[in-house]
Amino acid sequence: MWIQKNNAPRWLIFTIDAGICLASLFLAFLLRFNFSIPPEEIRDFVFVFPILFIVRSSSFIITKTYSGIIRYTGTEDAKRIFLTISYGSVVLVVLNWARYYFIDESFILPFSVLIIDYLSTVFFMISLRIAVKVLYGELYNRTKEKSKVIIFGAGESGIITKRALDRDAGTKYKVVAFIDDNEKKENKEIEGVKIYSFEKLEEILTNNEVAHVIISVQNVPPLRKQLIIEKCLAHNVRVLNVPPVTNWINGELSFKQIKKINIDDLLEREPIKLDEKNVNKEIRGKVALVTGAAGSIGSELVRQISKFSPGLIILLDQAESPLYELDFELCTEGKKIKYEIVVGDIREEERMENLFRVFKPEIVFHAAAYKHVPLMEENPSESIRTNVMGTKIMADLSVKFGVKKFVMISTDKAVNPTSVMGATKRIAEIYAQSLGTESTTAFITTRFGNVLGSNGSVIPVFKKQIENGGPLTVTHPEVTRYFMTIPEACQLVLEAGAMGMGGEIFIFDMGKSVKIVDLAKKMIKLSRLELGKDIQIKFTGLRPGEKLYEELLNDKENTMQTHHPRIMVAKVRQYDFPSVSNKINDLIQLYQTQNNDLIVGKLKEIIPEYISRNSVFEKLDASE
Repeated sequence: MWIQKNNAPRWLIFTIDAGICLASLFLAFLLRFNFSIPPEEIRDFVFVFPILFIVRSSSFIITKTYSGIIRYTGTEDAKRIFLTISYGSVVLVVLNWARYYFIDESFILPFSVLIIDYLSTVFFMISLRIAVKVLYGELYNRTKEKSKVIIFGAGESGIITKRALDRDAGTKYKVVAFIDDNEKKENKEIEGVKIYSFEKLEEILTNNEVAHVIISVQNVPPLRKQLIIEKCLAHNVRVLNVPPVTNWINGELSFKQIKKINIDDLLEREPIKLDEKNVNKEIRGKVALVTGAAGSIGSELVRQISKFSPGLIILLDQAESPLYELDFELCTEGKKIKYEIVVGDIREEERMENLFRVFKPEIVFHAAAYKHVPLMEENPSESIRTNVMGTKIMADLSVKFGVKKFVMISTDKAVNPTSVMGATKRIAEIYAQSLGTESTTAFITTRFGNVLGSNGSVIPVFKKQIENGGPLTVTHPEVTRYFMTIPEACQLVLEAGAMGMGGEIFIFDMGKSVKIVDLAKKMIKLSRLELGKDIQIKFTGLRPGEKLYEELLNDKENTMQTHHPRIMVAKVRQYDFPSVSNKINDLIQLYQTQNNDLIVGKLKEIIPEYISRNSVFEKLDASE
């Protein structure tokens, strides 16, 4: 239809508005004189209308009330009409008083007529636009049934979300309910939509074909958000999330900005409360070196450290392109921090020594490492060269150049290792811990599990597999892992680094371990796909060196609580540095042989608890 495809011309809207002004003035006279207008008042009406027309038309032209697209009328349009008519009526009042005091002591219009005219003009102009908007919506959508939407949160954010939905996608969606935890709001209505308690959500989802639940509240507790998402997933309802106010375009929410919930929200925990005073004391004005700065953990550490006004951050990595991207990010975001990009390899001692000599770092965050278990199982020599020798070079130089603190990023795979990667990280832990007993540099180790969204982690892999139509590959039906977000992990690293005095291995509260197959199923549901019909899950078997489950402590360790509820200190065995140093030097020398059996055999000699699994190196355990 024509009305569906075209906008009414401005001259037509202007003419209709002028007609409303004429009708409102006539109605005002009728009401003022009880529907029996005296002849002399009719003569005044003919005289008065041109004056009112000029005043109203001028105000319309100045404020351009006729320029909006009527079918998209919103609160701003109604506000503009209200102010325009108000300004015009004020002008008419001034003209009325001017005639009375300066001409012939009579009014152009009775004040009662002015008041009635003002109210009726505002009412009819706004009502017409709303009527056209509703009519357009019905005509345009007459053959389509609107998708039902529930908004969680009946506060200001919820109202803004509904209006954004009505404005931007009102022909497709209809808000059928608000859900709110505030009992005082229950059974009340907002713009014709009823408010229900959270307990009613299940019932509403069961009795209605709801397409979306939009979470409008910004500070929903993680457990509450997870419960909402779980209920919605059970009914195959997509969950959307309103972004923070700071991300709204020009301070106004658009429906297109409302994004779908992702898997991170299902694994989210209560936000970490940092001891910012202590962290600030450790970092402010200091020279900080971050190794592996272009990686997922390293780059987030740089972002976190920059908040505490360091004197200089040295960004060290051998990966040129990711370093360039991080440099571009720091430049474009206008962060007023001093940083230095250094392309270099922690395994090249001469290059690293020059770095320490030139920049004199006071605190080192050592995140550079090879971390992919199957790859390192196939390349043991490179694993010891980076994870052991690289760490040794950085630790030795830290002692030589008087670094105050050396914070090493380790992994839960170093506990009772079953892989080359885990074993090399455990040796790196031992070396750093034992070296600390011989120096003034405080060596601190942080140990945690998988981080969401890191390079090569399961979440990005599943996302890509879903985009490609599947299948989602899971190694084993019972495999479990601990997860935390990258910012969460880095915040805990900073906190542990600040509280550490040297020699500690800090382990983080990772929450409950998660079954990977359950994670895959939830990601499929979040994508609104049906397992077994739209996409499959394929079990591929454990990869070389992989465990069914991860541990944060080995059998001979236990923990002590710190002042931070999410950080504990592992009570670990102490090692004699000369003995450890000799063994590690012998291990590094084996790199020259490129003999994997010799290298892994030496690893097992240094770490007796290292028992290979799903690996060709199981033969070395059997031979003992």
